[in-house]
Amino acid sequence: MTSLMQQNSVFITAFESACCAGLSCEALFEAICAHQSGIGCYEGYVHDKVVALGKISHEESRKRLLHQVCEAVRIQRGLEHFHDTLLVVGSSVGGMQRTEEIFFHDHSYVRIDPKGHIIHTIASSLHEVYGFKDDISFSTACTSSANALGYAYEVMKKGVYQRVLVVGFDTLSSTTILGFDALGVLSTQPCRPFDEARQGMNVSEGIAVLLLEHAPTKGCVQLKGVGYSSDAHHMAQPSPHGEGAIKAMQNALACEGILPEEVAYINAHGTGTQANDKSEACAIEELFGAQPFVSSTKSITGHTLGASGALEAIICAMALQKQIIPPSTALQTPENKALQFVYEPCSMPFRYALSNSLAFGGNNTSLLLGVLHEG
Repeated sequence: MTSLMQQNSVFITAFESACCAGLSCEALFEAICAHQSGIGCYEGYVHDKVVALGKISHEESRKRLLHQVCEAVRIQRGLEHFHDTLLVVGSSVGGMQRTEEIFFHDHSYVRIDPKGHIIHTIASSLHEVYGFKDDISFSTACTSSANALGYAYEVMKKGVYQRVLVVGFDTLSSTTILGFDALGVLSTQPCRPFDEARQGMNVSEGIAVLLLEHAPTKGCVQLKGVGYSSDAHHMAQPSPHGEGAIKAMQNALACEGILPEEVAYINAHGTGTQANDKSEACAIEELFGAQPFVSSTKSITGHTLGASGALEAIICAMALQKQIIPPSTALQTPENKALQFVYEPCSMPFRYALSNSLAFGGNNTSLLLGVLHEG
């Protein structure tokens, strides 16, 4: 019988993903532990420049691939349908890639469908297939799917919904790639988060789907807390000392009174840009000191933008299930010497992991995940 405590708890009972590092979450975690980056170098996206990007190696359309990932979660959980389920989508570009294809390649204004361009087009597409009870979409740049998970956590804690499917989804959009190039933060090589020699970030595409329920399943992970902050320091730069990130992490821990010293692993936002990495490292050092293990998995996946919060929540969930701390790749000389970075996968018992997502405009979200106690 489910205890009263569990009735108010939020468990991640099934999940699946697809990104440049693997077409399943198992393949992804294996690639992370083996230091097998999915990032490649490409021409044609930025004029007269080769840039490193994370492209999914799959011939299916991204829409069809998204449906396959959602179907895998449904089957994994053994559900007949999602009719009683809330759908929450996080994405930074929505259907922008399809609009670009029509505009730049077909040279047609007439064929552009406004409904296929907006953020909500992803939820609409899934709703047509599965007939969800309700759906809502979030677009808050790099925190989009982290905020989608946060919203799901909140409505479930309040008893509004008993089951929520969270989807993080972003494709490679020329508008996004050129925008980051204009900011001067694109790298020509796979990114090296927190390294003194880091050059910048890798824009990537990704799909991450998580099913949240009140009743735990065998081996599932609990979403213990969500913390938000908005420091509004600058439109595109974090505060140098990480005040916003500190507040988001503190708020996540406060949800269930978890102490900083109880967190064993932090999956950092760690994009590989100068400003972000310096700020986040300062924040982690200020709040946690050198105690937790820290890594950024974006050296393997690239920055999947609106999908990154959900994708990295899956990585943390797998780390907790397997009791393996995932490593950073390509980190050789850390700029911050105080933090305990992970260079190789580390098998050890641990209870809590924190996942950070830090976006433009000081929009910060931290997710706290934990393993379920037996008995």
